[in-house]
Amino acid sequence: MDMRKLLAQQLKRFVTAGLVLCSGSIAAFAQPGTRPDTALDLTQCVDYALKHQPFINQAVLNVAITRTTNSIALAGWLPQVNLSANLTHYITLPTNFIRNGTTGTTTQQKTGVINTFVPVLGVTQTIFNPALLYAKKSAPLYIKEARQVTDSVKIGIVAGVSKTFYGLLLTLEQINVLKEDTARLARNMNDTYHQYVSGIVDETDYDEARISLNNSRFQLKQAIENVLPQYAVLKQAMGYPPLSDFNVLYDTTRMMQEIGFDTTLQLQFDRRIEFQTLQTQKRLQQQQIGYYQKAWLPTVGAFFDYDYTFQNNSFGQLFSQAYPYSFLGLSLNLPIFTGLSRVNNVKRSRLEADLLDYGEFTLKSQIYTEYTTALATYKSNLFNLTISRDNVSLARRTYDIVSLQYQQGVVPYLNVITAESNLITSEISYQTALYQVLSSKIDLEKSMGFITVPQ
Repeated sequence: MDMRKLLAQQLKRFVTAGLVLCSGSIAAFAQPGTRPDTALDLTQCVDYALKHQPFINQAVLNVAITRTTNSIALAGWLPQVNLSANLTHYITLPTNFIRNGTTGTTTQQKTGVINTFVPVLGVTQTIFNPALLYAKKSAPLYIKEARQVTDSVKIGIVAGVSKTFYGLLLTLEQINVLKEDTARLARNMNDTYHQYVSGIVDETDYDEARISLNNSRFQLKQAIENVLPQYAVLKQAMGYPPLSDFNVLYDTTRMMQEIGFDTTLQLQFDRRIEFQTLQTQKRLQQQQIGYYQKAWLPTVGAFFDYDYTFQNNSFGQLFSQAYPYSFLGLSLNLPIFTGLSRVNNVKRSRLEADLLDYGEFTLKSQIYTEYTTALATYKSNLFNLTISRDNVSLARRTYDIVSLQYQQGVVPYLNVITAESNLITSEISYQTALYQVLSSKIDLEKSMGFITVPQ
């Protein structure tokens, strides 16, 4: 009788601990240890990430940097204005030789003044320049390439946040299942204890019930502890402040409605942002080839100089009198021979274009591999979800029957343990299968280029 009193006390302690654990898991469901006021669903998490994720902000800055770089490259089309000045003091004046046309004799003479100061205002205007023409044609392509890189980053963020969100939800749903399992096992242990006290079953059945409850409690505790680090991973993917908290909102029914995907759709390479970026790079390479082919064209420009000259032998009187003059004209620079650099530049650019062609072949092969892998994974996960759903119904029905048979003394408690184990395994497998389908659908949409981002 003393042993049974001890078992009764242990039973009370187990049940109480189980209730405390279950109630604690409700707080852990959202954000363990906190009471955040913010609740975000998947769409809101993705929208937040597209605005605050550091990688996206860096990509957006790269677009701005590209625009500024283009402005710098195109600045040569605008007039270039420079101001320069020279102050000269002759220690010895230069000597000029003057020939007398009448006598035919030549005399030498010192010319100039000792002190001169010449400020010069110079203006140049490019009329035609092959390098500036290339910069003008390629500028829109560089901006397009930078935007495509930004879109690629955004697509990766959308896929990453979505899959991380689903991973967190999987843990939360498993907590639901484990809470139900823990409560069910607590009831089983309670029933087994009363049957043991009544002499219907022996002590080993009660011990087995305690072991099952302990194992379930451990799994529940482990799942609860995993919530916080998974929230941290989701925050990192979103660019969310690590010390700020939020809850996640989700509708399982709606997610079940969104698992479908038309697997008969054909793969189109040009939908992938990586393929689009490569095509832009190939166009840029063709622009570069064209530039080097036209590098023999002359550079034509106009210039205007205004010189405001001060001259005087006395430094103190240097600025007493000015002698201004100005001129304008045209300049032409024609490269005749540049050491074969133009020919070699054309050759190198064509070789680089060949590299891009090989890169396109490799990229298509990579995209096709990603697509076939994602499609096969999605199909198998979808089939697994169907099987898992049926297994849950069968396992629950089997557990109810076996549990009733045990209460009637028809089957041993080992059958209850087996049925309970099959039930919890099938329920967790079903939740895992559901989120595997959602995750593999994200991979399939990404591989086919169906994930779009706002501009």
